[in-house]
Amino acid sequence: MFIIVFDSIPCYKADSFLFLRGYLNVHLQANMFQAFRKSSRVKISTACNFHSSLQCVKEKTFSQKLVDGPNLEHFIAGTYKEYNGKLKLEKGDKSRLKLPPWLKTEIPMGKNYSRIKSQLRRLQLSTVCEEARCPNIGECWGGGTHGTATATIMLMGDTCTRGCRFCSVKTSRTPLPLNPEEPVNTATAITDWGLDYVVLTSVDRDDLSDGGASHIAETVKEIKKRSNILVECLVPDFRGDKNCVKIIVDSNLDVFAHNIETVERLTPFVRDRRAEYRQSLKVLETAKECNPELITKSSIMLGLGETDEEIEQTMTDLKEAGVDALTLGQYMQPTKRHLKVIEYITPEKFKKWENIGNELGFLYTASGPLVRSSYKAGEFFLTNILKKRRNKQIENQ
Repeated sequence: MFIIVFDSIPCYKADSFLFLRGYLNVHLQANMFQAFRKSSRVKISTACNFHSSLQCVKEKTFSQKLVDGPNLEHFIAGTYKEYNGKLKLEKGDKSRLKLPPWLKTEIPMGKNYSRIKSQLRRLQLSTVCEEARCPNIGECWGGGTHGTATATIMLMGDTCTRGCRFCSVKTSRTPLPLNPEEPVNTATAITDWGLDYVVLTSVDRDDLSDGGASHIAETVKEIKKRSNILVECLVPDFRGDKNCVKIIVDSNLDVFAHNIETVERLTPFVRDRRAEYRQSLKVLETAKECNPELITKSSIMLGLGETDEEIEQTMTDLKEAGVDALTLGQYMQPTKRHLKVIEYITPEKFKKWENIGNELGFLYTASGPLVRSSYKAGEFFLTNILKKRRNKQIENQ
């Protein structure tokens, strides 16, 4: 790393240098980088001296940098984040898109993160946070902006009977038998962690007669015996079996979630062939029919090649299925074996989908590049949906 000092102001940049002279500023690119590789600290006194010492920079390029570069306010505030990289693959393009800056996250750390991870290993529990390589694991386990710690436990093992092309969870036609102690172990761990909100998800278990519905329901009941923590279940489609859906709804959970994942046209290419778009809608409808007061939730990944019209149609379909809450996030390729990212959606575009979700009448729409179906569930749900319900109850008194 190089440090350029101008008027005693250090400016740290890994891929560029900035310097100021009065109200002017210069954004130095790679052609200047080589000139400073052998020096770890350079003192620049005037823009004129600097310009004369680097004749390798053409005057036209220099002038253009002044026009296109950041202004004084950007330099002081550190908010200059222009990104000129490619955000979308054209048809036939076999390259891979580079990760834009708004999708880069910090390495997970912290006492709460370390404590939860240690107990997971000891109790032989799995989390979708780890198995799906979620970029938000440190923030969720650590408590997030408002200090609401959340975790997503993956029940019924770490091996799925389905092979969706976006998911990094292991697959097998014959996964290991269920661990009968898992419901109690999960409830014990969650109570000890002091979480505010927990999401229980699971792999698909098509090898079981009820798809694992009874196992999930038993886990919810064990948790509720020990604490008043809010429980969300992000469940499979159970092959559309209504009885399995009812078992989950009757377990005393707080939120019933099932992800539609993508638009109808892309479903056969993105999800396992046994996962159908209309079947997922029916699962969500059935949950609402079993308990009209139960909050239902779904999620859509963006960046797989869907059109704006298809996204809006999917949102409309979910609303008509009785879904209360919706999350939209950026698809990120977990490994080279999985589907490539076709497009990186900008934060501004995600904001547009949030506004459309609110216009459609969802109780809450969480939309952003790093939003996941269970991303900061406590913050998104506890501070929004549940507060709205509480306020409504007060108004009706």
